[in-house]
Order: sequence, then C-alpha cells, then structure tokens
Amino acid sequence: MSSNEFTDPPEAAEPSKPSARKGRALANGQAAAEPLRKPVNALAIVPQSKRITPLFRKSYNVMLHLAQEQGMDRDIFRAPVSAVLAGLDFDSNDTALVKRHLRAMATTAVEWQSPTKGEGATWAVSGLIGHAEIKRERGQNWLEWSYSVRLKQELLEPSVFARLSLEIISQLRSHGAIALYEICSRYRDVGRSARQHWSWWRPVLSGKPESEKQKQLEYRFFKRDVLKSAVAEVNAVTDIEVELVEYKEGRFISDIQFEIRKKKQVQLPLQHAPRPVDLTQVVRAVRLGVDEEKAEQLLDEYGDETLKSGLDTLEKRAATAYPEPLRDPSRYLKTVLSGAAMAQHHSRQAEPLPGEASEALTADKQGKRRLRWVEEWLRRRREKLIDDIAAMSDEAQQSLVASLAEDMQARNVHPSIRKRLQTSGWQHAMVLHEMVRFYALATIGPKWDEPSSEQLLEVAAQLGDSGQ
Repeated sequence: MSSNEFTDPPEAAEPSKPSARKGRALANGQAAAEPLRKPVNALAIVPQSKRITPLFRKSYNVMLHLAQEQGMDRDIFRAPVSAVLAGLDFDSNDTALVKRHLRAMATTAVEWQSPTKGEGATWAVSGLIGHAEIKRERGQNWLEWSYSVRLKQELLEPSVFARLSLEIISQLRSHGAIALYEICSRYRDVGRSARQHWSWWRPVLSGKPESEKQKQLEYRFFKRDVLKSAVAEVNAVTDIEVELVEYKEGRFISDIQFEIRKKKQVQLPLQHAPRPVDLTQVVRAVRLGVDEEKAEQLLDEYGDETLKSGLDTLEKRAATAYPEPLRDPSRYLKTVLSGAAMAQHHSRQAEPLPGEASEALTADKQGKRRLRWVEEWLRRRREKLIDDIAAMSDEAQQSLVASLAEDMQARNVHPSIRKRLQTSGWQHAMVLHEMVRFYALATIGPKWDEPSSEQLLEVAAQLGDSGQ
C-alpha cells in the first residue's frame, strides 16, 4: 500500500442515518449535538480567488452542521443569524460585516478535493454556498442559504466523511490549525494522513490562493510561518496529537504527511447546538475605526484575549487627544499587540533571578509600557521637526507651504484644512500635523515615525517605569 492509499476508517465510511443520530442525541434526556460530518472533498479546499479566514471557515462549518440537521428534503436552509454569528448589533453597521462574509462564501471559488488521491465521490470547483439572504421577521434576523445542486447531496449526506467537533474547532485560532485538525481527524483511526508534496499543503493550510510570489517561496518559510504553529495549536487544543513527517528528494524536502495519535481520556462537554462564531472583538475593532479585514487578521495572529486587551488600550487612547488625536487606529492597535506579543515571548524565555522582585509585569502591562515609549519618542521627534521648520528662512518656509498645498490637494485633504493653511499658516493646530508629516517624509523617509529598537531603549532608559 502506498502512502497515498488508505482503506476508509469504519466510522467515516458509514452512510448517513438521520433517525439513528437523533435517537442517540436524545438518549438519557440529553440533546447533545452530533459531530459535523464533513465530506472528504470539503476538507482540503483550495481557495482560487480570495483568502479563507478562520472566522470564514468556522461560520461555514456551523452553517453546514445546521443544514445537515435540517435534512436533504430542503432546498433553502434557515437559521437565526444569532445561531451562526454572535456579537452583532443589527441596528448598527454590523450588517455590512455579515454581508461581506456571506458574499465571500457565495463568490469565493474553491477547489473541492480529498486529501487522499482517488478518495471521495467527486471533484469540483464552485462557491462554498449557492446563495445567502438575510431577512427580518417578527423582530428577529434570519439567515437563509442554499448549496450548489451538484454538491448538495455530498455535503448533506456524505458517504465518506470526517467527524468533527465544532466545540474543538471553536477554540482553534488560526486557519492552519483548523484545516489541519479537520484533515487529521479524517485519519485518526488510520494513524497517518495522506502523503502529498509540501506545495499541495500550502494553500490548503494557509487558506490563501497561490500567487506567483508564493510559488517561489521555499519550504522552510512555509514550515516556519504555517506548519509549526498549526501543529503546536492542534496538539495543545484538540483531542488528537499530530507529528510532521518529512520526506526528501536528494537534499530537499519533497513530500510531507502527519502521524496522528488520539489523546487519552479527553472528555468534551455536551452541547445543545453548534456554538455560533463570536465576532464580538472584530465588530468592536471596526467600531473603533479598524479596517474589518485587518481586524480579522489581527484576531488570527494574536488570538481573542490579546486582541480584547489591545482594544481596551485603543479605546482609552481614542478618547484622549494626547499627544495628538489618533489618526490611524489600525496601526496603533498593531503596535499595541506586537508589544504585548514581544512581552509574552520574553516572559516565557526569561527565568527570574534569585532574590529578584517576585511578580513580573503582565504581557498587557509590558505592551502598554512599550507603547508609552513609542508615544514619547514620537512626541520628541515631532518637536524636533517643528523646530527645524521654524528655524528655516521665511522664503524657505513659504516654498515649503506651497509644496504642502499642492500635496494636500493631490491627496484630496479636506478643503477646510487647505484653506486654513493659506489663511493661518502651517503652525495652525489643524495644519501642523500635515506639515510635520510632509516635511518628515521629504527629509527622513517613509519610516520617519517608526523608532528603532535602539531609539526605544534610549527613551526607556530615560523614562524607566514612571507612570506605570
């Protein structure tokens, strides 16, 4: 038997039996939800046009589970929006966020294929759903959706499938971990996944369409950026353990597969229905001015708790104009989160010295401390730039003002600010930040407002822990 050929595990080869499933779910008065039966062709989906995010994949799994419970006799499936997505307020702009996800499910082309060559009933390229519609009925928002006619049978009553715990999937953070868990769950009784060339795994685990640039990347970058973190997350969170196995052709890695072991004595809580996907922190980030796609990327990169802490800091900063009004919430949030991640990394590596102070700073406090250093450095840099401009001759300042006016017009800066430049000069409060930015870009470059590690250390040495 080759590495790509397996006999179907008994649990995955059974045809669907709805009546038996419901009978087991109602045994002993329990209404526990059955695992999602995801067809093998839907495990290793390869995006052809747009990135598949973790929230995207989790939402799709919940919708598929609800559709399987409603049965094959329906053409249109229905559920309250709150049963699929949580943390939304439909009296605000949150509807746009939901519509974006549903639009992506309907329009994102994916290639459906089994992880094992020759397995599965079909191969196809299509959208993940056929259509979606949101309706307001009796004060409640309902989601309606359908599936492609050619894929509906295989999706709702698959003959070969993986049994997946939505409870476990809800706890996974990255797309790579979700996809790896789904694929390896298919082969948990076999003990190993299919063996494929490593480039086959890249779009499957990353959730990103293959670009020409990605095709040029070496295996070591894929291993560093996707494989290692996905394996670690699956082993930490799920009911299985996986181990990466590499195969070489000459000096280079060609194929990879995963050894799979069941964890002992893993008990999962019963649930009455699949848990809706929580969009609370993404919605909150959007309300604070962060781009919604960027918010999802930050959630994927840093996790729910770290993002929540970062948003707390962003909210406080947005409420104050010191040292100046916040202009780029996305960039500020990224700075906060990267500082927290750096602090977490150092705190894991550092061992306390004998006689050292007992309690170390939390990752959140260290992130805020680093952010304070960045703000102080920026304040000093702006003051220095303002002094430099003020020290110029009147003729040079007039020339600079003329150049700034042209730049602001080209960037479609609000007319009131451009008028203020002409009537009140570059030092007016409404114009000053535009002048500082324009002059800094010309004299220092695009990274004029990004301090180096050495510059931050210099500020840190002067400030210490004051103000904590």
